[in-house]
Amino acid sequence: MMLHIKIQTECHATFKRIEVLEKNIVEFIEFIDRTEVEIIRMIEKAGYKTAENTKLCLLGENYVGFFNRVKKEIIICTNNAKKREGYTHLRKKNNDVFERTALHIKKALRHEAVHVAQECNNGKLLKIDRKLSMNPSKINAFIGSIRISREEEKERQAYILEDKPRLVKNELIKYCL
Repeated sequence: MMLHIKIQTECHATFKRIEVLEKNIVEFIEFIDRTEVEIIRMIEKAGYKTAENTKLCLLGENYVGFFNRVKKEIIICTNNAKKREGYTHLRKKNNDVFERTALHIKKALRHEAVHVAQECNNGKLLKIDRKLSMNPSKINAFIGSIRISREEEKERQAYILEDKPRLVKNELIKYCL
């Protein structure tokens, strides 16, 4: 009897999730790999959700992701990533354009997931290796992020870790799960 109730509950939860997905079909899923899917599952387990192309994305085409602390949500600006790289469905077969677009989206997801881990750590910085440094090519994006968040060290950590998916997963496990 208990097994029947458990299966029934799991089925209900799955159908409920499918209903939500049908209402909010997210395009960025086609650009990510298994690692990023695992990161999404981790942030969902921690009580956060993902959204796509919200009004925040209209702040500028250079922004590919946001973290909304109040709504407990990561926002991926797929349209901005596609515009930056010249991606269109007509050019979908151009593997180079697809890969660059995918890379922007994956890094944005990982970057915002670092902010989730920071929140799980009571809003404090993560304890990461001090030898890790940010790639200098990210300085303009870093400055833009600081203008919005006003959290220089948190942004620095997110930019350092966005290139290191295993470390992002480790930080989520350590602080959120």
